Amino acid sequence: MLKSTLKNVLKTQLSQLQTKSHGLERRVHQKLFLPESHALIISGVRRSGKSTLLHQLLGTTGEGSYYLNFEDPKLYPFDKFDYSRLDELLAEMGCKTLFLDEIQVVEDWERYIRHLLDTGYRVVITGSNASLLSKELGTKLTGRHVSFELFPFSFGEYLAFEKKVASEKTLLKYLHQGGFPEYVKYQRDEILQHLLEDILLRDIAVRYALRDVKSLQRLAWYLLSNVGKLFTASRLMSLIDLKSKSTLLEYMSYLEDAYLCFYLPKYSPSTRKQLVNPRKIYVVDPGIVQANSGSMQEDLGRKLENLVYLALRRVSSDLFYFSEKHECDFVLMKQGQCQQLVQVCYEVTPENLDREVNGLLEAMAYFGLQTGTIVTFNQNDRLSYDRGSIDLVEAHSWLERLEAHSPKP
Repeated sequence: MLKSTLKNVLKTQLSQLQTKSHGLERRVHQKLFLPESHALIISGVRRSGKSTLLHQLLGTTGEGSYYLNFEDPKLYPFDKFDYSRLDELLAEMGCKTLFLDEIQVVEDWERYIRHLLDTGYRVVITGSNASLLSKELGTKLTGRHVSFELFPFSFGEYLAFEKKVASEKTLLKYLHQGGFPEYVKYQRDEILQHLLEDILLRDIAVRYALRDVKSLQRLAWYLLSNVGKLFTASRLMSLIDLKSKSTLLEYMSYLEDAYLCFYLPKYSPSTRKQLVNPRKIYVVDPGIVQANSGSMQEDLGRKLENLVYLALRRVSSDLFYFSEKHECDFVLMKQGQCQQLVQVCYEVTPENLDREVNGLLEAMAYFGLQTGTIVTFNQNDRLSYDRGSIDLVEAHSWLERLEAHSPKP
């Protein structure tokens, strides 16, 4: 690249970022810091608010901070031989802190980050692909990075953005809208439909040079339409007409790396058994499900379960479901110890009470806990048994308490 072109891109992108709205301060912002010897990594799904978060961080670093988004078409000619030109420009401009967005699209980016750290720069990296970031960081930047994940608005952030309070009404609205900032602001389904296309095409098909894009799209549509359900690879192969199990598993890993889907394993002390047992499907945001899946439009029970999963996932990625004679939806672990057992039921009735309670009681006995929780839409109650007690809690109150009392990201 011409040095003059690169300089113009740097100045233009910084100016554009500085004109963005400061936006809602994200919860993750409370824990972010810029260490001098480590790179700060912020990863998350596309359009979750990473550039707005960068703008907020930029306001804390003062002069000498610059921003470079490598998805800008004007930077497509950039390759590893242009790093030296970038070095010259940064020195001329007096750069001290560098914000780099989607740098993993450029070859040898991790070596360049190491070079920046070694020469005294503070570095912030954002990206929408968990695997590409973590794989390279693990090999080239071991012990030199601090990582955070950014999700779309949580329920608490959604309430703050909308200037509303937690209630059944606001929870129901959040179950439909979700938390992608742009969608919450404009409430147009095309935003989330185009977002799904961008994730499938730009973040996956183009990046991995996939030829069978139709199968990827069928797989994504199936997963979005079956939130909270168990799946096996062999079952999925027949449903989306894929002949190769290895191809299916690759596609599924791409969807997970792009933060679109998550696959919850069954709890087992054996890692091998966790890998072979069926998993449950969850999606990064209820709004993207609503806008792209006809079969999930009014299934509030599964939407609520997905919402509870996301709330727990923000607390920890050490999550499982429990299944022996009965099933418990969520097991939250920490350092090998069970911290919380959560069942989700939109409405507990005399007809389904035994099923919901038995799953919790069996899990409580297995993990040695005296309490369990059933998250409902609007019920509050306490049930006492010989093995312990079970609290029925309305979802909007449970979500508020979890976010207020859980450790910060």
